[in-house]
Amino acid sequence: MADKIWDPLRKKDVALTPEEKVRQWFVSVLSENMKVPMHMMNSEVAFNLGNKMFRADIMIFDRSARPLAVVECKREDVPLDTKVIDQAVRYNMVLNVRYIMVTNGRSTYILKRGAEGFAPVKDLPTYNKMLEEE
Repeated sequence: MADKIWDPLRKKDVALTPEEKVRQWFVSVLSENMKVPMHMMNSEVAFNLGNKMFRADIMIFDRSARPLAVVECKREDVPLDTKVIDQAVRYNMVLNVRYIMVTNGRSTYILKRGAEGFAPVKDLPTYNKMLEEE
């Protein structure tokens, strides 16, 4: 039987794949370092883009249950290139989030929506900071 890991967002044991390992690590970063309440996150969130179904690895919601940030997780051996960033930006066409985050567990990029589109941020924003910035 494959190894399992507890997913606090889905509230069940899930297969410990290389991508799931990164996802669970980042859930802990979001919760512990960025102070995102567990009940304001969800994983494997399905949505339609055109006639195609996609799944966001992690979605962070604001206090009105609107998408605030989307997180795309990749295995550690997957480089975070423009293709990965473009995937997350395409998700935003439907989600209309303020933040896009991509991580492979070794590198993490956080992009914030501004007047000119998305631009990198240097520091991990807290949940309250993400809510304040409009």
